[in-house]
Amino acid sequence: MKSPFRPIAKQLLAAALGLCLTALPLAAFDTRAEAAFVLDQGTNTVLLSKNAEIPLPPASMSKLMTLYVAFEALRDGRLTLDEQLPVSAHAMSYGGSTMFLDTTDRVRVEDLLRGIIVLSGNDACVVIAEALSPDGTEAGFARYMTKRAQELGMNNASFANSNGWPAAGHRMSMRDLGILAQHLIEDFPQYYPLFSEENFAFDGRAPSNTRNRNPLLGLGIGADGLKTGHTSEAGYGLVGSAVQGDRRVIFVISGLDSTKARAEEAEAVVNWSFRQFAKKIIAKAGIPVARAEVWQGAEQSVGLVPQTDLEILLPALAGKEIAAEVVYSGPINAPISKGDPLAELVLQPDDLPELRLPLVAAEDIAAGGFFVRIKTAAQVLSKRLINGPEATE
Repeated sequence: MKSPFRPIAKQLLAAALGLCLTALPLAAFDTRAEAAFVLDQGTNTVLLSKNAEIPLPPASMSKLMTLYVAFEALRDGRLTLDEQLPVSAHAMSYGGSTMFLDTTDRVRVEDLLRGIIVLSGNDACVVIAEALSPDGTEAGFARYMTKRAQELGMNNASFANSNGWPAAGHRMSMRDLGILAQHLIEDFPQYYPLFSEENFAFDGRAPSNTRNRNPLLGLGIGADGLKTGHTSEAGYGLVGSAVQGDRRVIFVISGLDSTKARAEEAEAVVNWSFRQFAKKIIAKAGIPVARAEVWQGAEQSVGLVPQTDLEILLPALAGKEIAAEVVYSGPINAPISKGDPLAELVLQPDDLPELRLPLVAAEDIAAGGFFVRIKTAAQVLSKRLINGPEATE
């Protein structure tokens, strides 16, 4: 006998939660950046989004995509850190920030990576690009970068070169850059320490270009990456990350009018992100937050519990209740096994995105026996008599 409830029906049990979460309404950070994106990595909570979906010139911040592809090649064995790569005339032709490479050089991959990260070397990017390009050209590598970025969820990314040199169609959104930073941190922890290096003197060639341009490194605020960028079209920007305690924040800012403004804004974003938000455990693993109705089971309901402690990011100051409810499709057909995913705890904190957290069965519920089925049949028949045949559909 099928359930008398539609499978898509939602049971809302806000009153049964017994949760009292509090937070003050939070004023959005008033950034001077033309576009910005701030993410709390551990909870995957977006703290700030300003023009974050708009494709913009990323300048040298797009070098992070070249680095990601290079790290993939190292992981897959297509490159090694000690391998020496030749420098083409095309690579040597780039101006701007460079390692001052020439066509007589063969450069270790590890030095090229440091040259990109610390020195922002346009020429170093091209050497890597030509080595990994499907057709041996920088343009071919840029096409591959675009394809790979799309696969990683960077929906607004489109590359015309490997280093962010101004070019038509070379674009990324701030969210794209945030996604890329998160992938670099999570996918390649063995290489991520390179981003916190403050100096790299390659072969004594460029004494005026040995310092990392990231203005937050060395300030004692937990900053450990990732990449600055600047062109006249893009303004001054930074893809940054910082760790304080057990939290990591990833942020992207762009369109600032000076290195001073970039440094001030980046530090302000970091301080705001850590001071105005805090992680809170709202439900403990294995402790029921609600019960769901069961159809034709040995029990009439099943407990709904989180499998792990549910920890979310909330505004740090207290003062106002946050709406919370449990949502599930039901009643739920027996038998049910402990740990089966059954429901979601839905929260809507002020000034933060809606949160949907999974809940599972707290215990096994066996299918009901003969008398349970007879009782259920009687209930369905009663509903038909009262409400008509449509009550069972």
